[in-house]
Amino acid sequence: MLWGLSSTMRPNLKIDRFENLKMISHQDLASRDLFNQLKNKSIAFAGNRKLKIYGRLKCSSGKRMNKQNRVFFKNEMEAIASGFRPCGHCLHNQYIIWKEKEIL
Repeated sequence: MLWGLSSTMRPNLKIDRFENLKMISHQDLASRDLFNQLKNKSIAFAGNRKLKIYGRLKCSSGKRMNKQNRVFFKNEMEAIASGFRPCGHCLHNQYIIWKEKEIL
């Protein structure tokens, strides 16, 4: 079941929802655009393009990453759909769940 809807209701729901998802590269945003998106809360998570790790915007680990590797996501589902894993520092509980799934 995805988002509380059974697959019999809409079998292509997952595909439809993920078609419009995209990560936003830090380099593609002007400083003012980035400020406005943060202010409007249209960006909620940041990720490292090379390491495929996403986390909260205030994460100390994420703040140290190179600007050219930084991407932004509107929500956590967008980051996961893009193949990113949770940060072990700021999203520790989600990271533990992800790690357990990887082991199995």
